[in-house]
Order: sequence, then structure tokens, then C-alpha cells
Amino acid sequence: MERTSVTVLKLEAGRKQGGSNSFGFSQQEQIHCSSKQRNNNNPTMAAKTTTLLSLLLASSTSAFAPQMQQQHSCSTTQLSATKNSSNESSSAQIAATTFAIASTLLLSPLSANADGQTKEFKLPPIDQSDKSRCVLNSSKMGQANAARDKLYDLRECSLSGVKGDEYDLSGVIMTDTDVSKASFRDAQFSKGYLRNSNFDGADFTNAIVDRATFKGSSLKGTIFANAVLTATSFEGADVENADFTDAYIGDFDIRNLCKNPTLKGENPTTGADTRLSANCKLN
Repeated sequence: MERTSVTVLKLEAGRKQGGSNSFGFSQQEQIHCSSKQRNNNNPTMAAKTTTLLSLLLASSTSAFAPQMQQQHSCSTTQLSATKNSSNESSSAQIAATTFAIASTLLLSPLSANADGQTKEFKLPPIDQSDKSRCVLNSSKMGQANAARDKLYDLRECSLSGVKGDEYDLSGVIMTDTDVSKASFRDAQFSKGYLRNSNFDGADFTNAIVDRATFKGSSLKGTIFANAVLTATSFEGADVENADFTDAYIGDFDIRNLCKNPTLKGENPTTGADTRLSANCKLN
């Protein structure tokens, strides 16, 4: 009976403290296993101990948690508890890492759009001292990032009728620029700032004009046949009599273009109906 009393005291201490050992199971379970080993040769003592353990476990909150099958040896239970503890630790680390990554992606500020949808730009003053500024120069550094060794500024230049076929004019800045009746067949205008300029009658057949903005420009009679016009804005532009036949325009961009009230007429050179060429429904 002495061993049973000690067992009860230890169990009560373990229940009040709510502690668990390093192997992940409670002190009650650990003492129960040791008591079984000591009392294997004493059936009466084992029965009394089992009864007391059952009463104490029933009064403990841990009794409602899933218990390990006690028909296995204590050594097997300890190994299983160690493995479960390791798995829980790994799962916690994975969850913490996933949460950190998700938080970074959701809370990080979005980068600015350097394309045709950007509303405002801050441009430097025009260098009026550069007499060779108003000349078409094809970039040799690749059009993907509109890279140049200096700012390609054609603001306030008069270039009506200029020939720029197959030129890489990516990153060009045009404001109050006259390029009416210019030829830009197969040219590249990635990230072009083409605002408030005159493009009347210009030819952009097969050109790549992505991430550019024609905001406020006049594009009367301009040809964009088979051109790439992804992420390009025609907000506030006059596109009357323009030809968009077979041009590649994104879904978002085509919806905005179809809302342009000047999207009407017929191209004087190709004879294409302006609104139908852009695959917009007739009003």
C-alpha cells in the first residue's frame, strides 16, 4: 500500500502542475507504466493501483485527450511520443515559414507601373542647347527595358513624314511632337511616352507598341495593322479613322478603347472600318 500512496501523491502533483515530460506524455502515464512493471508479481496491488489511476485520470483534463495504447511496452510508447513531438515541431516550423512568406507578399507595397497605365510622370526640363536632339536614333541596347545611355527626348520636335521603319525607339519621350505621316513599320516603342503629340496618318504596321501611352494625342487615320498594343493606353486620344485590323490588344485595353467616343469612321488608306477593326460592337 505504501507504493500506491506514493503513486497517488505523484499523480496529484503532476495533475496540478499540468506538466509533461520531454517525451510528450504526462507524468500520470509515466508513473502508470512504472507501476505496472513493479506490480506485475502482485495482482492485488496492481488492481488497486489501476483503480486509483482511473479515478485520478478521470478528474484530469488530460483524460479527455487521446491516449496512447497502453498495451504496448513503455519503451515503445516513449519512442512513439518522441517521434510525434518531432513531427509536431517540424509542422510548426513549416507553418511559421509559410505565414512569414505570405505576410511578406501580402503586406509588401506593389511596384509602380512604368507603362501605359501610369497616370503621372515627372519629366526633366527639355535640353534646348542640344541641337541634335530632334533626330531619330535606334537603340542598340535592346528594347525590353528601354535601355539607353541617355534620355531619348523628342519633345516639341517637328518630324512630320520621318522614316523610322524597324527602328528601336523604346523609351522615347514625345510631348507636343509632330510625327504626322511618319512611317514606323516594324518599329519598337516599348515604354514610349507618346502624349499630346500629332500622329495623324502615321503607319505602325507590325510595330511593337507595348506599355506605352498615347494620352491626349491625335491619331486620326493612323494605321496599327497587325501591331502589338499590349498595356498601351489611348485615354483621351483621338483615334477617328484609325485602323486596328489584326492588332493584338489585351482584354482590359480593348474594353477601354471601345469606350473611346472617337473610335469611328473609316481609314482613308486601307478602307477599314475603325470600330470593327478593333473588334468593338457597333453603337
